[in-house]
Amino acid sequence: MEFNRVILDVDGAVATVRLNHPEVLNAVSPELIGGLQEALDAIAENASPVRCVVLTGAGRSFSSGANLQGRLESAAGSPKSAAGTLLETVFHPLLRRLRNLPVPLISAVNGPAAGAGMSLALFGDLILCARSAYFLQAFRRIGLVPDCGATWLLPRLIGRARALELSLLGERLPAEAALAWGLINRVYDDEALMPEAMKLARELAAGPSLALGFIRRLYWESECNTFEEQIDLEQRLQRTAGATDDFREGLKAFFEKRPAVFRGK
Repeated sequence: MEFNRVILDVDGAVATVRLNHPEVLNAVSPELIGGLQEALDAIAENASPVRCVVLTGAGRSFSSGANLQGRLESAAGSPKSAAGTLLETVFHPLLRRLRNLPVPLISAVNGPAAGAGMSLALFGDLILCARSAYFLQAFRRIGLVPDCGATWLLPRLIGRARALELSLLGERLPAEAALAWGLINRVYDDEALMPEAMKLARELAAGPSLALGFIRRLYWESECNTFEEQIDLEQRLQRTAGATDDFREGLKAFFEKRPAVFRGK
């Protein structure tokens, strides 16, 4: 299925969402964000439940960041509000939706991931990179500050010192260095990225999807919760998970010494 600057492919329980504006290296624009929202709507409404989502880019880039075409004129006409208004009305609703996805999200970073594009990649629960990929926080070069959740995500993923280094210096972070820093999970040769991403996606899609969604929620909320709030949330979600058919199947398969067949129920 094609949406505005986004392509959606659903293969069984795995949905691949591909940013598709290669002429500008998949730069993030209101149109592309709208296409992403429509793709997520289609995934939610799919007759056969999607149990894992893969996010990647078309061509040689994941995303080069915000599309700056036309921004000079809009900034000149309304310099105090142009950038902030777009964030509030267009970008933030998508970020909240990605954070609250009920299924695992894999980011397959096939090339540069800069600015807002880097933030989109970092919303993945598993972040896989092509060896040629790199990350970039280049806001300082045009007199702006990091946005799209970067200043919340980066200190939690790599620590304050490295987050500030990326943001103040605006230097490229190659995939291998990102792996060493703990920013991403795995690096593959370029041609192996998507086959490996799909392999992991199919493995996750075959898992207990309700429990995997709960795991995702637990780790997102742990960043803000107190210890008491977090163990209370664990208890509540464990009670729900323990009442699922998947738990009963997993337990039965364990004692029968066979692979479990999970159905997401």
